[in-house]
Amino acid sequence: MNPERIYQVLLGPHISEKSTLVADDGEQVVFRVARDASKPEIRKAVEQLFEVRVRDVRVVNVNGKNKGFGRIRGRRPDWKKAYVALEAGQELDFLEAAE
Repeated sequence: MNPERIYQVLLGPHISEKSTLVADDGEQVVFRVARDASKPEIRKAVEQLFEVRVRDVRVVNVNGKNKGFGRIRGRRPDWKKAYVALEAGQELDFLEAAE
Protein backbone atom coordinates (compact mmCIF):
# COMPACT_ATOMS: atom_id res chain seq x y z
CA MET A 1 0.00 0.00 0.00
CA ASN A 2 1.18 3.49 -0.83
CA PRO A 3 2.50 5.23 2.34
CA GLU A 4 0.51 8.35 1.49
CA ARG A 5 -2.71 6.33 1.26
CA ILE A 6 -2.19 5.01 4.82
CA TYR A 7 -2.51 8.52 6.18
CA GLN A 8 -5.51 9.20 3.93
CA VAL A 9 -7.33 6.07 5.12
CA LEU A 10 -6.73 6.43 8.87
CA LEU A 11 -7.79 9.87 10.05
CA GLY A 12 -7.21 9.24 13.74
CA PRO A 13 -8.40 7.29 16.77
CA HIS A 14 -11.98 7.82 17.90
CA ILE A 15 -12.08 8.32 21.66
CA SER A 16 -15.42 7.96 23.45
CA GLU A 17 -16.90 6.02 26.34
CA LYS A 18 -17.99 3.22 24.06
CA SER A 19 -14.62 2.96 22.33
CA THR A 20 -12.84 2.75 25.70
CA LEU A 21 -15.16 -0.04 26.86
CA VAL A 22 -14.65 -1.92 23.58
CA ALA A 23 -10.88 -1.52 23.89
CA ASP A 24 -10.86 -2.92 27.44
CA ASP A 25 -13.20 -5.86 26.80
CA GLY A 26 -12.55 -7.03 23.28
CA GLU A 27 -9.00 -6.00 22.32
CA GLN A 28 -10.43 -3.63 19.73
CA VAL A 29 -9.47 -0.13 18.64
CA VAL A 30 -11.79 2.40 17.02
CA PHE A 31 -10.57 4.69 14.23
CA ARG A 32 -12.09 7.51 12.21
CA VAL A 33 -11.49 6.53 8.59
CA ALA A 34 -12.02 8.06 5.16
CA ARG A 35 -15.50 7.62 3.72
CA ASP A 36 -14.13 5.83 0.65
CA ALA A 37 -11.92 3.40 2.64
CA SER A 38 -12.59 -0.31 2.33
CA LYS A 39 -12.06 -3.03 4.93
CA PRO A 40 -8.92 -4.46 3.25
CA GLU A 41 -7.41 -0.97 3.02
CA ILE A 42 -8.11 -0.32 6.70
CA ARG A 43 -6.58 -3.68 7.66
CA LYS A 44 -3.40 -3.05 5.65
CA ALA A 45 -3.06 0.52 6.95
CA VAL A 46 -3.30 -0.54 10.61
CA GLU A 47 -0.94 -3.49 10.14
CA GLN A 48 1.69 -1.40 8.37
CA LEU A 49 1.47 1.70 10.54
CA PHE A 50 1.33 0.05 13.98
CA GLU A 51 3.04 -3.29 13.18
CA VAL A 52 0.29 -5.46 14.68
CA ARG A 53 -1.82 -8.33 13.34
CA VAL A 54 -5.48 -7.55 12.68
CA ARG A 55 -8.10 -10.26 13.22
CA ASP A 56 -11.22 -8.46 11.99
CA VAL A 57 -12.46 -5.08 10.74
CA ARG A 58 -16.01 -3.80 11.12
CA VAL A 59 -17.13 -0.55 9.57
CA VAL A 60 -19.95 1.83 10.57
CA ASN A 61 -21.24 4.75 8.53
CA VAL A 62 -22.27 7.50 10.96
CA ASN A 63 -24.85 10.02 9.82
CA GLY A 64 -24.15 13.66 10.65
CA LYS A 65 -26.41 15.42 13.12
CA ASN A 66 -28.70 18.34 12.38
CA LYS A 67 -27.59 21.27 14.50
CA GLY A 68 -28.84 24.78 15.03
CA PHE A 69 -27.48 27.99 16.43
CA GLY A 70 -30.21 30.56 16.83
CA ARG A 71 -31.99 30.89 13.49
CA ILE A 72 -29.17 29.27 11.55
CA ARG A 73 -29.66 25.58 10.84
CA GLY A 74 -26.90 23.33 9.62
CA ARG A 75 -25.84 19.75 9.32
CA ARG A 76 -22.62 18.10 10.40
CA PRO A 77 -21.00 15.92 7.74
CA ASP A 78 -21.41 12.14 7.60
CA TRP A 79 -18.34 10.13 8.57
CA LYS A 80 -17.10 6.57 8.88
CA LYS A 81 -15.55 4.68 11.77
CA ALA A 82 -13.87 1.29 11.91
CA TYR A 83 -13.74 -1.19 14.78
CA VAL A 84 -10.41 -3.02 14.39
CA ALA A 85 -10.07 -6.27 16.35
CA LEU A 86 -6.49 -7.27 17.08
CA GLU A 87 -5.12 -10.81 17.34
CA ALA A 88 -4.77 -12.25 20.83
CA GLY A 89 -1.74 -10.81 22.62
CA GLN A 90 -1.45 -7.83 20.28
CA GLU A 91 -1.55 -4.34 21.72
CA LEU A 92 -1.68 -0.93 20.10
CA ASP A 93 0.28 1.97 21.56
CA PHE A 94 -0.33 5.33 19.89
CA LEU A 95 2.66 7.01 21.54
CA GLU A 96 5.24 4.56 20.24
CA ALA A 97 3.76 4.65 16.72
CA ALA A 98 4.14 8.43 16.60
CA GLU A 99 7.92 8.27 17.02
